[in-house]
Amino acid sequence: MMGYLLARSGVDVIVLEKHADFLRDFRGDTVHPSTLELFRELGLLDGLLSRPYQKTERISVTVNGRRYDLADFTRLPVHSKFVAMMPQWDLLDFIADQARKLPNFRLMMSTEAKALVEADGRIQGVTAQSPDGLIDVRSVLTVAADGRDSRLRAQSGLEVKDLGAPIDVFWMRLPRVPDGVGESFGTLGAGGFLVQINRGDYWQCALPVPKGGADTIRAEGLEAFRARLTRLAPGLAGVAETLTSWDDIKLLTVQVNRLKTWRREGLLCIGDASHAMSPIGGVGINLAVQDAVAAARILAPHLRRDEAPEQALAAVQKRRELPTRLTQRAQIAAQDRVLLPVLTQAEPPKAPLFLKVLDHVPFLRGFTARAVGIGARPEHWYNEP
Repeated sequence: MMGYLLARSGVDVIVLEKHADFLRDFRGDTVHPSTLELFRELGLLDGLLSRPYQKTERISVTVNGRRYDLADFTRLPVHSKFVAMMPQWDLLDFIADQARKLPNFRLMMSTEAKALVEADGRIQGVTAQSPDGLIDVRSVLTVAADGRDSRLRAQSGLEVKDLGAPIDVFWMRLPRVPDGVGESFGTLGAGGFLVQINRGDYWQCALPVPKGGADTIRAEGLEAFRARLTRLAPGLAGVAETLTSWDDIKLLTVQVNRLKTWRREGLLCIGDASHAMSPIGGVGINLAVQDAVAAARILAPHLRRDEAPEQALAAVQKRRELPTRLTQRAQIAAQDRVLLPVLTQAEPPKAPLFLKVLDHVPFLRGFTARAVGIGARPEHWYNEP
């Protein structure tokens, strides 16, 4: 996204992608209203929404069989009043297709950044493994957008602050039987919490577990795991049997951390490379897009002059650090005060007071929708050259 926006602004850009295509099983498939609004500002929304997606307008949580409405995106002051559940490979393919139309954008597939190139204390590019062998890619600015396990960040010497994550998450797909339930929702029950995301003909399910508890659950066996699912969500009885192997169930090791400083001379980290988010709220991909927009808007005038001054890189962090901190603080509070107690107690949970209030006062669901769907300090695009 940042590469596309910079190229659109007249900057020469090379993007390295280590895989041959984007066709992989991502979990961050939620495109939030703030991101959809950016595509509308770029004139790309209709094209994006021509790709397959499911629309989520509301989120609810069921506690011991009682449904509580949590967030209502139709109350948001934006054009697209919903979350688009879109396979991330479709989102990436769409952006790449738009970027390839620009003469100053180059996407190098099957090319993996291996090492930073440094001289006189300044990052001057990367060494990358391409299909034709090792290559050097030199640049005024190198952007590390290579995820929560960023190799470039690790080599940079930048300090990471670990904020703690008391949970991990099992992810799986289960067939979705047409039953009139179209929205994504969560279920709180004795000893667990299950999220079901509507993906058309299947549910994308997330089962949080206490950190380090995955091996114990696996040792109990697959039949016990399926029973756990149906105990939490009786509607999954029958379809849970489609989980025939632990290969059908992926474990996401949750990290919540952020860099103290996002940059060095010649280097900037954005997205998960600068701040790994909890899966709570599905906001990670959207914060990454917001980072990209802010960085491209702030840096494009400098990069058109082949400059990447330290004060401009610092301005990117200054712009994006507050929403990152606020979002992580909210995620940690949800982990520690809601999720972890539910996961570690045997008796049926009681609905938290805030759920009861939201359920009885509909207009308040617009505030929770805004916190999830738009977030703090949403970015906009108005930097055409």
